Amino acid sequence: MTGPLLSVRDLAVTVTTRREVVRAVRGISFDIGADEAVGFVGESGSGKSITAKALMRLAPEGTAIALTGSIALRGQDILGLGEAEMRGLRGRRIAMVFQDPMTSLNPVMSIGAQMGDMLRRHLALSGRAARERGIELLDLVGIPDAARRIDDHPHQFSGGQRQRILIAIAISCEPDLLIADEPTTALDVTVQAQILRLLLRLREERGMALMLITHDFGVVAGMVDRVNVMYRGEIVESGPVGQVFAEPQHGYTRALLDAVPRLQGTAG
Repeated sequence: MTGPLLSVRDLAVTVTTRREVVRAVRGISFDIGADEAVGFVGESGSGKSITAKALMRLAPEGTAIALTGSIALRGQDILGLGEAEMRGLRGRRIAMVFQDPMTSLNPVMSIGAQMGDMLRRHLALSGRAARERGIELLDLVGIPDAARRIDDHPHQFSGGQRQRILIAIAISCEPDLLIADEPTTALDVTVQAQILRLLLRLREERGMALMLITHDFGVVAGMVDRVNVMYRGEIVESGPVGQVFAEPQHGYTRALLDAVPRLQGTAG
């Protein structure tokens, strides 16, 4: 394949709620290569998550979204697809890890049932094959005693384990692109580091492209090849992550970098 895996041009997203109409994303353009990790950094409301949902053709709960511009995945126009075609694409070619592991899993279904639904729909696996694949995936993401715990329900897992399960579901059909939307939200610092290391390892082992969304510049350090800084629905700075860290050009980027905690040396 020549050209980028994902190519977005002049994407604008308008969100309509019962109270207002908001231009959430204002004509952004970016590419993601087939083996590349790209970060999207910015404060809440900057347009990062709604950009990710636009790529999946999903609307935030209680809203409607209108999209203009173009989104091409391996040259295929996503905006031109019908909903049935998008259902076939979601999870199979482009998958997403949502930011809240506490609410992203169905509380009344076992983990195995939730994983099996995805595997049967996209890979046409039998029930037994889907279960075996689910156990393999849970083991891959570090869930202890996966063969037994696949029958447990979400409330029986810790927050960090639920996030690992969401990652297992997202990678179950080996998508070309994995979108991780604030994957360490509400997790303690130690678990955050574990989840980030897991994403990095899975990307390297499976050759997936990664789109990592975060409000914290410290999270993308060592995780991505390039970074896009979003502010008020626009990409205000973009470049190799080392270059942006070393020589930020936009005032908003500098402010985000200044907010990254740093260890201070002590004399004596």
